[in-house]
Amino acid sequence: MALAGAGNVTVAPPLKPSSRRDATRMRVSAVHAAEPDKKTKFNVGSAKWSVDSWKSRKALQIPTYPNQGELEDVLKELERYPPLVFAGEARKLEEKLADAAVGKAFVLQGGDCAESFKEFHANNIRDTFRVLLQMGVVLQFGGQMPVIKVGRMAGQFAKPRSDPFETKDGVKLPSYQGDNINSDVFEEKARLPDPERLKRAYLQSAGTLNLLRGFATGGYAAMQRVQHWNLDFMEHSEQGERFMELAQRVDEALGFMVAAGLTTEHPIMTTTQFWTSHECLHLPYEQALTREDSTSGLHYDCSAHMLWVGERTRQLDGAHVEFLRGVANPLGVKVSDKMDPQELVKLCEILNPHNKPGRVTIITRMGAENMRVKLPHLIRAVRQAGLIVTWVSDPMHGNTIKAPCGLKTRPFDAIRSELRAFFDVHEQEGSHPGGVHLEMTGQNVTECIGGSKAVTFDDLSSRYHTHCDPRLNASQSLELAFAIAERLRKRRIRSENVLRGRKGEL
Repeated sequence: MALAGAGNVTVAPPLKPSSRRDATRMRVSAVHAAEPDKKTKFNVGSAKWSVDSWKSRKALQIPTYPNQGELEDVLKELERYPPLVFAGEARKLEEKLADAAVGKAFVLQGGDCAESFKEFHANNIRDTFRVLLQMGVVLQFGGQMPVIKVGRMAGQFAKPRSDPFETKDGVKLPSYQGDNINSDVFEEKARLPDPERLKRAYLQSAGTLNLLRGFATGGYAAMQRVQHWNLDFMEHSEQGERFMELAQRVDEALGFMVAAGLTTEHPIMTTTQFWTSHECLHLPYEQALTREDSTSGLHYDCSAHMLWVGERTRQLDGAHVEFLRGVANPLGVKVSDKMDPQELVKLCEILNPHNKPGRVTIITRMGAENMRVKLPHLIRAVRQAGLIVTWVSDPMHGNTIKAPCGLKTRPFDAIRSELRAFFDVHEQEGSHPGGVHLEMTGQNVTECIGGSKAVTFDDLSSRYHTHCDPRLNASQSLELAFAIAERLRKRRIRSENVLRGRKGEL
């Protein structure tokens, strides 16, 4: 089912800088955003950055440990552990995200709401990776452009909470904050933050990354295997059949390429690039895994390739923004309808003082109606400031409701409507819809209602496995990918027609 297209595209007029200051702002510096430079006007009055300068700022959503000495011992041990990812990998991702900022690539970011210790299993990792591969093929085929696959995996443990306490049957306990901090079991001892959980989270992340790298480079992701990526429970579903039809077309295209002389042993045919990301929430843990890169002299948070700051921790003078402005990883900024356009500009300037393409990805989470009202103002403010960002839609968080049974869920139609609004607004503003950010899983769960293989309110409790927010299952994820691919295809055809028209004029 396609995302409905908008009417005519209104392209915004080119910027006309009215002063030398504006013209300077629009130039792109080759210096990395995280590299200190007193001359740049984007360096918003902050003191010299250090790996622990965030401690001088107000830090929200960070747990208070009963025994600070135990925490310090664990953090010192983590500082001696090997990095989970490498600076060169993060730099490569930044280059890819720069392409998405100008409409030359599309970001597919997806995975668990929050990873858990009890669901840590090779099959779960494989199945989520496999669905992301399927979605990537669908999007790449429709958009005819590279798809940047980024997992919410190998580190997405900590979760921000709107209330630090939870009450059940008159008993009040600290809220569950993620498996790397405490347990979701509603018991007093289980809810105490335990620093040993940070080590377990590191080890699980390392194991997950090891498996993902094996899948990405060991032949599993080879294009010749595209017909083998369907999950067993999707074989006789509508989305599974649609994927198999597309897989057959891919196979035919591969046959043509081989006949033309491109061997199927070429690395581009046998491997895929895959990156990891998570919310930068537990700053002591993130600091412990931050390393100085011997090649560039810059600091990278080696817990993930990409990190994002959340809606609850993106204060301009807050600890999380202070930490992130100094690490050289590509960064995401979660933005709701509450974001003021000028505040967004200031935040981008703090995090990306040299306006480097690929450094900042703005991940919008608003709900469909709010998206149409609020997003245009944000796009215009960013454009007027001359900032280069990658725009990505998170259609999950703005569409959470409570089912009659009491469980949280998300209607598939609302998710699709927000994505439709995201594409519509970018068409109207003449900007680039750069990607999608989804909470999803390869498991056959019943957590979000709707979709062609309809999940109803009555179905929710049958396979409701998430211990945090509801996720799209494999069928729903693939259905959404087909809808986005159709929108990308229409956008590509319009662009090609415009280009042909211009050549005709010449």
